[in-house]
Amino acid sequence: MISSLHGPVLSTGTDHVVVEVGGVGFFVFVPADVAHTARVGENLRLHTSLIVREDALTLFGFADRVELDVFGQLLSVTGVGPKSALGVLGHLTVDQIAAAVADDDDAPFRRVSGIGPKTAKLIVVQLAGKLQPPSSTPSSRTGSAADAVVAQVTAALVGLGWSEKVAGEAAAETADAASDADRSSVPALLRQALAALGPAKAGGARG
Repeated sequence: MISSLHGPVLSTGTDHVVVEVGGVGFFVFVPADVAHTARVGENLRLHTSLIVREDALTLFGFADRVELDVFGQLLSVTGVGPKSALGVLGHLTVDQIAAAVADDDDAPFRRVSGIGPKTAKLIVVQLAGKLQPPSSTPSSRTGSAADAVVAQVTAALVGLGWSEKVAGEAAAETADAASDADRSSVPALLRQALAALGPAKAGGARG
């Protein structure tokens, strides 16, 4: 079992990276946000799951062990395979997944490519009580003007084709680094978020 990899990135794609470990390049399927942020030549650590099939050995990698654990939970759901589980984690954060399950809301899962209404409902039903409750994060708190701006920027990025996960993380990270003036301006924050995301991989982050 290959449980983790750490080494320089040799190449990236919209849904994968190739990481060199001990002179061997490992092809690893990853969520869109990992593929987007990986840089050729920079070291990358991934927590991995090796899926064994009769005709293939396939690696799936994640930025942290929590995502890896949720990946395993998703695989336990009837009708969810590795690519579908990866799609869920590429489209939604762990907190968004946990919140949807806790609220008995299958709508976020139905928006994931490859997840139909029946499977979305099964995810909610079969994962009930199995996930940690969503943590309180700056991007999830409501009530302040800054949070409202982040929410609007996130919605705008989703409208442009980015997944909810990538959009939310980009908006929150951009707001954290922005000046007070920019943090209160939707256009300014949106421009900075788009600049940070970059056009080269926009298509790969669509979910």
